[in-house]
Amino acid sequence: MHDSIDYLQFYDDEDYLLGVGDRFRETGNLEAADLYTLLAWKANRAKNYHWKRLRKLAKSGTFAGAVSEIASELHSTPGQKHRLQILMEKWGFAVPTATAILTILYPKEFTVYDYRVCIELGIENNLSAKGFSDSLWSGYEEFKARVISQTPADLCLRDKDRFLWARSTRKDIEKACAD
Repeated sequence: MHDSIDYLQFYDDEDYLLGVGDRFRETGNLEAADLYTLLAWKANRAKNYHWKRLRKLAKSGTFAGAVSEIASELHSTPGQKHRLQILMEKWGFAVPTATAILTILYPKEFTVYDYRVCIELGIENNLSAKGFSDSLWSGYEEFKARVISQTPADLCLRDKDRFLWARSTRKDIEKACAD
């Protein structure tokens, strides 16, 4: 393993999505194409599944309508726990996708719950398949605390997440190349 690798450089560029988050925090608006891009960023294979599912849940029956409802609810809801609850209970997102959305919209408050990061942190209790509950929220807070404590102190929360994800990816690549 190379200690001199800048893992943040290794991570895919997400400047566009962080700009989406900036605009959302300023205006409370989120464009359908931006949420679709965010869903593709998190898990490209599932973006159309979410697109179809959200259309069915929206009052208008459209993806754009669903995005508008989600944006309005998240922007008007105080508190991290309640925002996660909205995405999981009302909109049917699992914790990895819900936290990916919230990480882009609120990067100082959320970090993506990702299996690669769990592996890097040595976390075996998988929250991915659980529904929203006080227990899930406590598990997420513990996860976030470990992300913070097990990464370089000078990094912001978003960069701590990126660092762990990229380090995990690099380890996998190095292992594959060694075979």
